[in-house]
Amino acid sequence: MFLRKRLKPELPSQAAAKPVAERSVPQTAPLSTPRVTGKLAAPFIDIKRKTHRLLIETMRQQGLDDDSGPEQIRSAIREALEQILADSARLFNRGEKDRLIEEIYYDMRGLGPLEPLLADEAISEIMVNNAHQVYIERSGKIQLSEVSFYDDRHLLQIIDRIVNRVGRRIDESSPMCDARLPDGSRINAIIPPLAIDGPALTIRKFKKDPLTISHLIGYQSLTQEMADFLKSCAAAKLNVLISGGTGSGKTTLLNILSSFIPEGERLITIEDAAELQLQQNHVIRLETRPNNTEGAGGVTQSELLKNCLRMRPDRIILGEVRGGEALAMLQAMNTGHEGSLATVHANSTRDAIARLETMVLMAGTELPLRAIRDQVRSAIDLIIQIERMSDGCRRVTSVTEIVGMEGDCWQLQDIFTFQRQGMGPDGTVLGQHRPTGLWPKCADRLAVRGLPLSPSLFQGENI
Repeated sequence: MFLRKRLKPELPSQAAAKPVAERSVPQTAPLSTPRVTGKLAAPFIDIKRKTHRLLIETMRQQGLDDDSGPEQIRSAIREALEQILADSARLFNRGEKDRLIEEIYYDMRGLGPLEPLLADEAISEIMVNNAHQVYIERSGKIQLSEVSFYDDRHLLQIIDRIVNRVGRRIDESSPMCDARLPDGSRINAIIPPLAIDGPALTIRKFKKDPLTISHLIGYQSLTQEMADFLKSCAAAKLNVLISGGTGSGKTTLLNILSSFIPEGERLITIEDAAELQLQQNHVIRLETRPNNTEGAGGVTQSELLKNCLRMRPDRIILGEVRGGEALAMLQAMNTGHEGSLATVHANSTRDAIARLETMVLMAGTELPLRAIRDQVRSAIDLIIQIERMSDGCRRVTSVTEIVGMEGDCWQLQDIFTFQRQGMGPDGTVLGQHRPTGLWPKCADRLAVRGLPLSPSLFQGENI
């Protein structure tokens, strides 16, 4: 397919563009490393529009298409740009030309203005509110970036390119979509008529080098004692539920806990959009599928879980429990699939249990509440609560055991907690991780599996 066909909708005219101040550009700009560029002024937009038009014809004459190499495409862009600039009254220096070539290339073959943000390792999340407003999260803090799109049509082209790569679709009949980038970064897109102010895009970036437990200790997300305890729990096949709010680091912690699973076990992951980065060799990754244009053909997490049980898994790792699949997950944990891991959105450990009860009811079964609670009590061994603090840091705020029930009340036992001690002058949350001094109920299970716990883990002043 020629790029002429894909780029048939031309870029918006200068009148449609939103002129803003032009940033100064260095004299040289390496094309191999994208930079975070500011919003383009009207002359840049006009030149890019004209270059796109001429480029389509140039590539048709040269026989270039989507399979052409980067250098061939860049050469064609430079040729078209030089021809346009020869008739332009405005003089562009070398740095500005390189910038134009870079941005035109990424509009055609990449993700346009988002490429510099994706290349920045310090950015963990990209939030496109509309074509002219792009926020980023850097070091846990949200800030407005200088990046923008020309208009809604430009943003829609980028969204469409992302979802098409993974076989998804987004249009007026299906205006929401979850997808992923080749590096595993999670994508959520929503377009009009559901998005009133124009298309919105959210990208949860994944680090190229996955974090380890040592990183979390260095970030003071937990202590060495907590890490040793969690490592033993994962190796001893305790069923663990990770609870927290949006962006609190649940998936990151799930990845790290999965790294403690011994080699030789068969792992099966189930997710709405594949984002887990397991390090083991024996892993099968399953992903849900939305309905097609006829409203059929969708595959839910519940269906994948039922199929997963026929695949001889040693452990099942559920990316996020959010609906009726909670019942299938609890039944799997109670029928010999120990050591399963999952995450859930909740503000506390008690809220996590309440959400599980509610989601089981969403499965459409008429189980009495007592039976549901018995399923939860016998299935879940440990709940880890993680939170993103006001200073942007993610911390494990509690490691809690489910002890049982007394009447209608859950009996929970905190093993470790994070004790807040106020705010520093720079807005940093002050506090310490401390053991509660209580001996874990699961200690006997760990000892039977050859993983005895040291009493020193649960005593003393841990910082």
